Amino acid sequence: MKPVKTIGCDEALKHLLEYLDQELGAAKHREVEHHIEVCRSCFSRTEFEQRLKNRLRDAGRESSGESFEERIKTLLRRF
Repeated sequence: MKPVKTIGCDEALKHLLEYLDQELGAAKHREVEHHIEVCRSCFSRTEFEQRLKNRLRDAGRESSGESFEERIKTLLRRF
């Protein structure tokens, strides 16, 4: 296996969301992963972004409740 190219914070953060979504090629994925392993700041940012993505995903699964849905329907009928 080739040695991993060292990248800086700007480069790692530029590809962070693609990294989290598993959308990077193998080489770029390893570069970002390596940077996150050695850079505490980018590690923290990665953790934050992952938690945010998880919460947003989970929020879409929760029921909003019948009364909330009824209020939205009422508002929509007014327009």
